[in-house]
Amino acid sequence: MTNRGAPEATSPPLGLYVHIPWCVRKCPYCDFNSHAAQGELEEQAYVDALLTDLAREEAGGRVVETLFIGGGTPSLFSGEAITRLLQGIRDTLDLASDTEITLEANPGAVDAAHFEAYREAGVNRLSIGIQSFDGDALQRLGRIHDARQAVEAFETARAAGFENINLDLMFGLPQQKLEEALDDLRRAIALGPEHLSWYQLTLEPHTPFHRHPPPLPADDLVWEMQEQGLELLAKAGYGRYETSTHALEGWRCRHNLNYWRFGDYLGIGAGAHGKITAGEVTRYWKERHPVRYLESPGKTGSRQVRGKELALEFLMNALRLAEGVEEELFFRRTGLPVRSLEPVLTRMRKRGLMEVKRLQATPRGYDFLNDLLVGFET
Repeated sequence: MTNRGAPEATSPPLGLYVHIPWCVRKCPYCDFNSHAAQGELEEQAYVDALLTDLAREEAGGRVVETLFIGGGTPSLFSGEAITRLLQGIRDTLDLASDTEITLEANPGAVDAAHFEAYREAGVNRLSIGIQSFDGDALQRLGRIHDARQAVEAFETARAAGFENINLDLMFGLPQQKLEEALDDLRRAIALGPEHLSWYQLTLEPHTPFHRHPPPLPADDLVWEMQEQGLELLAKAGYGRYETSTHALEGWRCRHNLNYWRFGDYLGIGAGAHGKITAGEVTRYWKERHPVRYLESPGKTGSRQVRGKELALEFLMNALRLAEGVEEELFFRRTGLPVRSLEPVLTRMRKRGLMEVKRLQATPRGYDFLNDLLVGFET
C-alpha cells in the first residue's frame, strides 16, 4: 500500500529523452534549446558525451518504455551516429521489448539512406516537422524546406519502412487565411500519417518573432481555423487526445502520454530535463550550451517539487488530456490527497469547467484550459 504523503511505492512508467541541439538554421519562432550548426557537426564527440551522461543517470533497475530523440534536428546526425547511440543506450539501460523509439526529422535535413539507417538501428517512430505545405508561409517561418520536400520526406519515410509517423503542423501563421490553414490540414491528412500534431503559432519570449512580431491573423479568425480544423481531423478519424495532438485509433504517442500522466523520464543531452520519483518528485536539468555540455556532460542542477507546486504541475499535464485522468492517479503520482483540491474542484465543477468524479475538463473547460488552470494557482 502507498504511504500517505509520498508518491506511489511502485514507480511510475519511465521514459528517456535525448536532446540533439543542432539545426541547419534556427527558426524565428523557436524557443527550444537549438543552435545553428557551424561547420562540421561533432556528432561522434556528442554521442560520446551522451553516453557518458547516461552512465551517470540512475534508473534504479527500471525498464525504459519509451525513448524520444528530439532537438534541434536529430536527422542531421548520420545513421552510424544514431546506431551507436541506440546501441549504447541498450548496453546501459533495460529497454522494454516494445519500446517506442521516436526520432524527430525535418524536411531538407533527411535523405533515404538516413531514414533506412535509422529504421535498421531500431527507430520505430518518426516525427516530421512539416509546419506548412505553403511555400510563402514556410519562407515567413524561416523554414529551410519547401512543400515538395515536405511531401518527399514523408514518402521517403514510408519507403524506408516506417509505419508510425507523426507530422507537425501549425496554424495561425503570419498573414494566413482560413482556407490556407485548412488546406495545410487537408494535405497532411491526404498523406495518411498515423499521428498529427496541429498547434497554434505562439510568440514565445526571447525569440525574434517576439521581439519583432509578424502580422498574425485576428483572434476570431484563429478560432475559426481551430474549430473547422478540428472537424476535419475528426471526420478523417484522427481522435483529439490532447490539446494539440490527434491520432488514428491505436497510434497515440506513448512517450508524450507518459509526460501528461506525470510519469518519470531520464533526460540526457544539452539542455535536457528529467523527472524522477523516489520518495519525492525531483526535477533536474543539464547544461544548455552544446560546447559546455561537451566539456562536462551531466546534471547541473536539481530541485524537489512539493506541495501546491507539485499539485499544479500534475494538473498542468493531466488536464491537457481530453479524457483527463482518474482521481486516484493524482494521489499515486504526488502523494497528495485528492481532497486537497476539493475547494477549487467544487468551484470549477459548479462553473461547468470540470467533470465530476474525474480530473477532466468539460468541453467548455477544454476550450479555456489556461483560465481553468489559473483557478488552481490561487
